[in-house]
Amino acid sequence: MAPVVLSVREISRSFGGLVAVDGLSLDVTEGEIHAVIGPNGAGKTTLISLLSGELQPERGEVTFSGRNVTALPAHARARLGMARSFQITSLMLDMSVLDNVMLAVQARDSGAWRFWADARRQADLVEPAFAALDRVGLAARAAEQARILSHGEHRQLEIAVALATGPTLLLLDEPMAGMGAEETRRMISLLSSLNREMPMLLVEHDMDAVFTLASRITVLVNGRAVASGPPEQIRNDEAVRRAYLGEEEL
Repeated sequence: MAPVVLSVREISRSFGGLVAVDGLSLDVTEGEIHAVIGPNGAGKTTLISLLSGELQPERGEVTFSGRNVTALPAHARARLGMARSFQITSLMLDMSVLDNVMLAVQARDSGAWRFWADARRQADLVEPAFAALDRVGLAARAAEQARILSHGEHRQLEIAVALATGPTLLLLDEPMAGMGAEETRRMISLLSSLNREMPMLLVEHDMDAVFTLASRITVLVNGRAVASGPPEQIRNDEAVRRAYLGEEEL
């Protein structure tokens, strides 16, 4: 059994009278891509926010790399090795591609904030930023303004920003959202390659991508897990088919 990197036990979160996540438990183990799927409004993005520290659970516990991080804010979890990509782009579009990634390197290394120096001359910032861009296939676009990249390249850049923080776990919120077929193929290839280096929790609506990438899938409905297991088990689960009736063909 692979070591557990992320453990979630009975977490819940409500917004007024709406229960978004309801007593949910799951694990992400070393070397796996654990996908979380479900109908719109099932609580998937709320779950990612609870795991990354943008939201706090009302009850339950989150353990990361053997440490209870339930009360830790997002920046503290990031320093421990947890990195998140967002469903809606969070890039600095008026800055260069390289500058976006360099900011993430600076955030990782508080000693890199040297306000009177030209950051682009600092090898300890530039080199890891270029390495992250090269890892996602964007090194040749480093000097260009982030605004001019395609939608798929924005998603690649977001992954580079996450990698620049030196993560040991990636939390990915719909990385294929809005992509065409070719961009999706490139992202699937990138994530498959990165999975050799770190585990991931993947929230995604593209079922072809999910069943290509995931080693385990958890299905959320109304904030609760109705099924969890390997892809073939989920594909043949009648409860999953009922949950997706009219939404997804598994």
